[in-house]
Amino acid sequence: MIKKFIYLEWKAFIRSASFGKNLTMKIIIGFFMIYFSLIFIGMGVGAFYVLKDMKLEPLVTVNKFLIYYFLFDLIIRLLLQSIPVLNIKPLLVLPFKKPTIVHFSLGKTVLSFFNWVHALFFIPFSVVLILNGYDVVEIVFWHLGVMAIIYINNFLNIILSNIDKLFVVFAVLIVALAGAHYYKLFDITLFTTPFFQSFYDIDGVFLIPIVILAGLYVFTFKYFKKNLYLDAGLSVKHDIASTENLSWLNQFGTLGTFLKNDIKLIKRNKRSKTTIFMSVLFLFYGLLFFSNSYQPAVMHIFAGIFVSGGFLFVFGQFVPSWDSSYYQLLMTQNVPYRGYITSKWWLIVIATFASTILASFYLFYGWEVYLTIVVGAIYNIGVNSHLVLLGGAFTKTPIDLSNAGGAFGDKKAFNVNAMLLSLPKIVLPLLLYWLGLHFGSKPIGLALVAGAGVLGFIFKEKVFSLIEKRYKMEKYSTISAYKQKN
Repeated sequence: MIKKFIYLEWKAFIRSASFGKNLTMKIIIGFFMIYFSLIFIGMGVGAFYVLKDMKLEPLVTVNKFLIYYFLFDLIIRLLLQSIPVLNIKPLLVLPFKKPTIVHFSLGKTVLSFFNWVHALFFIPFSVVLILNGYDVVEIVFWHLGVMAIIYINNFLNIILSNIDKLFVVFAVLIVALAGAHYYKLFDITLFTTPFFQSFYDIDGVFLIPIVILAGLYVFTFKYFKKNLYLDAGLSVKHDIASTENLSWLNQFGTLGTFLKNDIKLIKRNKRSKTTIFMSVLFLFYGLLFFSNSYQPAVMHIFAGIFVSGGFLFVFGQFVPSWDSSYYQLLMTQNVPYRGYITSKWWLIVIATFASTILASFYLFYGWEVYLTIVVGAIYNIGVNSHLVLLGGAFTKTPIDLSNAGGAFGDKKAFNVNAMLLSLPKIVLPLLLYWLGLHFGSKPIGLALVAGAGVLGFIFKEKVFSLIEKRYKMEKYSTISAYKQKN
């Protein structure tokens, strides 16, 4: 029976209207998986020796920070890890047993990259510990306990994925705990470190997370099996409707109408609300670069682009997919593509401008740092805004905004593909900035990047004509792709 499910999954993949894009993206993702796998392996091997050089006990030190590691892992899962979705409606009227459907769907998560990538760190680290005199059996017990918690996060993600803004709770929890730890107000590691260390020191303690994991799997299995029926399990959850006027936008004519639709879409849907939260997170992305003196100077413009362009990357990448649920209706209304594209562009510009103002706290690092963010914003408005809209003409991935509340009914709009599609948009500014640094100075590098943004703004109308033409060419293939379930 499982073989039949695998066969159906393969057929659904190769028959998809977006097969070419999916295949290309999966190949690219495969390379990135290899890249990050090598990084994790290197970290696993090197962690022991780095900690030894710092005069720290390796195992105890790793156990001290595991609580933050697991909480951060859970946030990443809630944001990025897709819940396995089977097209189960046809299966429910066929002689397939419900337990088999549920076991297969949950089993797909076990093989997820978000799970086994951690083993690429913990296995090499465990091997190095053994080679340096640690007890073999106790290290195996410790490793099993840690990996059990990784899989506990996996099933927590499945259960909690439909709870709005939950990742915000965990993000705030990490910041609060880390802040309290840094300012010596409260140190949670005083309680968690002995527990994780006991996986090694005390025989049998490692069974605690394993038993919890088994119980969590049984709970998840029963929950989804109970909701695996058409009448309620796959029904759409209906919320109380609310109306908003936004009549002040009427003065902008057709552009105002599109902007009203976009604002309402963002405010009313969980997936689109996520873009606002992600934009706020991107504001702090620069802290990884501007506060690190070991970072190459060329990476400062990389940070500047992402600090100001959070909304552009997480929302703009999925234009027009945000409208996929009613795109066919939209295309029957003789909608002017120029007005449609312009409304999206203005939404991105406003969000980029707001992000740049909010990022003014980077003045703490000096005016040059904030100037880098401003230059990044100019480039985002003049160049990257055009690129994301042009890329939208080729976007064939529908986004479900209905918030289906049944079993396996949820998909995440924000995913790894969106981030991968943003990579070409940072190569040119990095190159321009590097040229400026190499042949002149930092101001010249900033001037080159800002100049590219200004040129993009000057030629905006010509670029929009090309984008409009491409949207018209892709119109019917996009409609056809949006008809399919992704």
